[in-house]
Amino acid sequence: MSFMSYDLKSLKFPRLAGTPLKTLVGLLESNYSRRILGLALLREGGAYKLREAELNTTPTLFPKHPPGRAPEAAYARASIAMAEEAIKKAPAPFPLTSARDLIQAYRKGQTTPLDVARRVIAALQQSDAGQPPLRAVIFSSEQDILMQAKASAQRYQEGRPLSLLDGAPVAIKDELDAAPYATSVGTQIYGQDCSVDQDATAVARLRAAGAIIIGKANMHEIGLGVTGANVHHGHCRNPYNLDHYAGGSSSGSAAAVAAGLCPISLGADGGGSIRIPAALCGVVGLKPTWGRVSEHGAFPLCWSVAHVGPMGRCVDDVALAYSAIAGADLMDPFSIDQPPPHLSGYMKQDLSDLRIGIYSPWFGHADREVAQSCQLAVEKLKSLGAQVQEITLEGLDLQRVSHAITIGSEMLAAVDAEYRRNPQSFGLDTRLNLAVAQQFSSTDYIKAQRFRTQAMRDFDNLLQKVDIIVTPTTAMTAPRIRPQKEPSGESNLQVLTELMRFAFSANLTGLPALTLPVDYDAKGLPIGLQLMGGAWREHTLLRVGRALESKVELRRPALYFDLLQS
Repeated sequence: MSFMSYDLKSLKFPRLAGTPLKTLVGLLESNYSRRILGLALLREGGAYKLREAELNTTPTLFPKHPPGRAPEAAYARASIAMAEEAIKKAPAPFPLTSARDLIQAYRKGQTTPLDVARRVIAALQQSDAGQPPLRAVIFSSEQDILMQAKASAQRYQEGRPLSLLDGAPVAIKDELDAAPYATSVGTQIYGQDCSVDQDATAVARLRAAGAIIIGKANMHEIGLGVTGANVHHGHCRNPYNLDHYAGGSSSGSAAAVAAGLCPISLGADGGGSIRIPAALCGVVGLKPTWGRVSEHGAFPLCWSVAHVGPMGRCVDDVALAYSAIAGADLMDPFSIDQPPPHLSGYMKQDLSDLRIGIYSPWFGHADREVAQSCQLAVEKLKSLGAQVQEITLEGLDLQRVSHAITIGSEMLAAVDAEYRRNPQSFGLDTRLNLAVAQQFSSTDYIKAQRFRTQAMRDFDNLLQKVDIIVTPTTAMTAPRIRPQKEPSGESNLQVLTELMRFAFSANLTGLPALTLPVDYDAKGLPIGLQLMGGAWREHTLLRVGRALESKVELRRPALYFDLLQS
């Protein structure tokens, strides 16, 4: 079989920090030199490949998928109820404390939501008291946490918990509104003058289910990076090794779950921003289908590639959170026309009815340890009955470029007024990326949307032949945080492309994708496997993830707080 169509390459960009980074940013922001330097960076990054492509397709401005053959609402509700009942009665505790474990402990009277809330507060304080600090949660209120916990404890005492999430601590990415906290989007510009008084829809649905909102999670500034570096709130560190990044942009959401500060968190994913940190921190992360979860109350950063989704300690936790937040919302018109969320077949371990596709050149384009560990995970899927077959994907590099132009243009538009008014308020790596985005033209953006149309067709055709496409989640494990003499941040576009290699397709096409931990490298850093499926088929991804999870041996992070232990 020929693999001549594989065209992704490891890009060679130097790491920049300190004076060299300041100099480059200054040149790119200068009216005199930005044009020459910007064009050189665009050429090196592959933008000219899209400019020269002949595309005859109609642009797809939003990756909205038709609802297809939707299950009846009653059937969908019944499937979720059956899955929840099975989760509630799961026989063995998870190796690391999960929401499922907390819920079972509450129901048995072994602990209370108030006891757990006090442990959360202590853990939040301890996580940032060390050197270096974790910096997973940047805004929290002891008073607010205890108020929610007391109400939850009272409900359990009266035998009327609201749901299986009642009393489960949850952290919220600082991109989503959650009362009473500000939404700063990882900056020192936004949200400084006031806190919000209304939750984002996804947050409101978790709160209505009884979840305890413990605060706002750190993030890469405006989501325009995938390491979790943040010069304003402090770099978010990896609980498995504090000298390494947590990944981003939903860095704090992943690190908080990994460190045991909470079993569930909410993130947002415009270019791998749920899946990348989840993989690097060894937790489970789900990017749902575009439009499956309401974007109401999320900061409008990159509307055509953005997805709100859950992270969790285990697949059961993610399934519970997904069931709570998914579904139509009148406040988000793009969420209305969708089939009812469901979990049919969720508990089925036998995967013999599923076809898994692997594009070997793409799958193997990763560090050796990552590729080998993910291949072992595929063998485990085979042992569960899954049928694995070779597939071919063309145009991956144009997908990468189209996604970069789309997310860069939309993020620049989102913050353009503040960036023009006071660029120095942003970190240097953010300024570099925004300055590059200024070089994109309206023609570039439309051609990217034209290629999005082609990419969506290609994936739709491919997903008629297989049920799931499997890749590593990232091409490398968590990058090391290099000591710096001055806290100005760094730009490492080479690392960014390695971390995003398997992420951008799902954002450009709006298809769902799940990551779960499958192994660890020689340094003990987690390795994630990505499962990508057809539109509205989150239930299939969760089913396969749960089956595979039962075959994986998890390790406790170096920094870990057990909420079931005093």
